[in-house]
Amino acid sequence: MTAPIALLNSSITSLPLLARGKVRDNYAVGHDRILMVASDRLSAFDVVMGEPIPGKGELLTRMALFWFARLGHVVPNHLTGEDPLSVVQAQEKPQVMGRSMLVKRLKPLPVEAVVRGYLAGSGWKEYQQNQAVCGVALPAGLRNAQKLPEPIFTPATKAEMGEHDENISFERMVDIIGKDLAERVRTVSIRLYREAADYALGKGIIIADTKFEFGLDEAGTLTLMDEVLTPDSSRYWPVESYAVGENPPSYDKQFVRDWLEQATVHGAPWNKQAPAPALPDEVVQRTAQKYREALDRLMG
Repeated sequence: MTAPIALLNSSITSLPLLARGKVRDNYAVGHDRILMVASDRLSAFDVVMGEPIPGKGELLTRMALFWFARLGHVVPNHLTGEDPLSVVQAQEKPQVMGRSMLVKRLKPLPVEAVVRGYLAGSGWKEYQQNQAVCGVALPAGLRNAQKLPEPIFTPATKAEMGEHDENISFERMVDIIGKDLAERVRTVSIRLYREAADYALGKGIIIADTKFEFGLDEAGTLTLMDEVLTPDSSRYWPVESYAVGENPPSYDKQFVRDWLEQATVHGAPWNKQAPAPALPDEVVQRTAQKYREALDRLMG
């Protein structure tokens, strides 16, 4: 099998570029649709690495499409059902094939819907300080990576490129988007997480937490958008190496984060500002392998 060709930046000249995110390049298709191209870029600590992870965009797209199909009964999603290859020129198709979605253009909500089923990452840090995460009080005596009694909803505001998302309370989310919509997003997000986490557990994967994004269509219908339940937007842990009290090895970009934590630039620890230190080939290959492993296990 030939190795996938890595795509760091797409260049679709037949469509107007709307935005380049950390991973996805979005192009306008008329006034009502968007071509989302998942590149092989990888961001860690909100900084985009200079080296692509071969095949990552295609794996993320396959995984997102899998979850959209599996969870379509819970909430409508942004897929149009149309072939992304139908909106680009012949010479642009190799950049689009297998790594793109043709989606409805929505009005995105300015908050991210984060659901946590386990205590990890920034949630664990916050809990150690005040026994709560984003204003949600939790029982005393919980340990790192421990499963929570119930999944909790901990929203965040979306950051500009290069900035960090900021955790907010549910009350703050109500101030931003209104009570009815905030409650609907919370209910739908927790249901999506529960169904996905139960399915993944049967495949040997713990989804510790995840981040959903929603938008509204012209009729005001709440619609799931962007990527969904990929290792880029979720913390995936293999069941067999999970233990309460320690950080489990994960299927996401934790491997890159761990390497960056000990990396030095000009003899000093990297300050987590762009540009990032160059990733060694071994780190790139191991990360690509982690993404493949997660997809293989999930889709089995």
